[in-house]
Amino acid sequence: MPCTTILAGKDATYDGSTMMARNDDSGAGKFTVKKYVLITPDQQPEHYESVTSHVKIDLPTDPMSYTCCPNVEPGTGYKSEAGINAATVAMSATETITSNPRVLGADPLVETGIGEEDFVTIILPYIHSAREGVLYTAKLLEQYGTYEMSGIGFSDPDEVWYLETIGGHHWMARRVPDNSYAVIPNQLGIDYFDFEDAAGPQKNCLCSADLKAFVQKNHLDLSMDPQDVFDPRAAFGSHADSDHSYNTPRAWWMERYFNPNTFVWDGPDADYKPDSDDIPWCLVPEKKITVEDIRYVLAGHYQGTPYDPYMHHGDMSMAGAFRTIGINRTAFLGLCQMKADGTSVEWLSFAANEFNALIPFYQHISATPAYVADTTMEVNTDSFYWTSRLIAAMADAVDRQTASIIERYQNRTMNESHRILDVYDPQIAAAKDEETRQKLCMEANQKLADMAEAASQEALGQVLYTLSNNMKNAFSRSDA
Repeated sequence: MPCTTILAGKDATYDGSTMMARNDDSGAGKFTVKKYVLITPDQQPEHYESVTSHVKIDLPTDPMSYTCCPNVEPGTGYKSEAGINAATVAMSATETITSNPRVLGADPLVETGIGEEDFVTIILPYIHSAREGVLYTAKLLEQYGTYEMSGIGFSDPDEVWYLETIGGHHWMARRVPDNSYAVIPNQLGIDYFDFEDAAGPQKNCLCSADLKAFVQKNHLDLSMDPQDVFDPRAAFGSHADSDHSYNTPRAWWMERYFNPNTFVWDGPDADYKPDSDDIPWCLVPEKKITVEDIRYVLAGHYQGTPYDPYMHHGDMSMAGAFRTIGINRTAFLGLCQMKADGTSVEWLSFAANEFNALIPFYQHISATPAYVADTTMEVNTDSFYWTSRLIAAMADAVDRQTASIIERYQNRTMNESHRILDVYDPQIAAAKDEETRQKLCMEANQKLADMAEAASQEALGQVLYTLSNNMKNAFSRSDA
């Protein structure tokens, strides 16, 4: 899927948590219906078969419970996308990425392999750390192969790892530095890789055992000097013209936000421009990153630049030139905020991020609230997904008139979310047993869902009123 990912180490965030977030965006012309559920061990299949590739896998018999965001439409596969398991490990899969013919010729994709539909379902219930998630995924990739190029994120309260597939069976992974964040916009992104570390201490790099030999055999290293640092982005990735309108601008804008003074981002003498192929994969931010920051960048539409499609003044000749980060076909945003004290949450929103609300949910639970879990294919206002879709579609049509409504809606839900977390975090962290912790998490989640529903219904009514006043058949003379 055409998505956008941001990963942040524990020393780069405001509260010492690790953060992993991703927009799950549907393909062009599609709007994938999603729900947020808990899969318990008795619901996890032992004999798995993919709808996309028809691969059959016998799964371990000791799964953990885990949250995820599967497809609602029957017959489309799980595509569980992102969630957190009972061992406090999060997974996000996948960020669809790019490659080049040299790689795919040497190690072709496997039509009957595993891919986005499968990863969370066949991996997340069985891993106990982010690092283990990388190694577990690697075994499956080497055994079954994959039918697409993918980036997969893993996080726990201590570490964040990012894995990228290379061809049908190869892979590499890097640990996000604790003091840094990384951004990935549908391109193979890792721009530095240490083969010595991967073959030795494996502190920050992991890869296929034969990856270095694979590079040498197939002449993938494009360095002019053999002593140069290996550049995996040049070796394994793409540099197509389409990248410069679809992918690289997203990385440029996100890093411009987090590091406005580190580099020159604008003008003819900019260090990095929207079409630069060498935008860093990760940087140390200029200030610590908050949940609100991540929500803002994943809703990004190039605010403050000539490329903003919502610009209503000045030179608009370049407005809409680039694919926005927050896009109309976003299915959901999942932000996994991992903490060591038992208070990890997944922040969740549905539909276009410019107009939606981001709500946190605790993970020590026996079920998710009906407002996010009971989504059907039928459009209705009893579902956070459908209500968010309705708000977004209507507000977009009258964006100037509804801007204050959406701002109040987003501020209200964020304020109330933090208030509820501030009340329940100390209680959950101090809980003496799992039963007490689960009771508190369930109670808090229901309050969060009720708050989200009330705020969304109010915003929907206000947006509907505004849009109704802008109908083409409106006329100002009274009928009296």
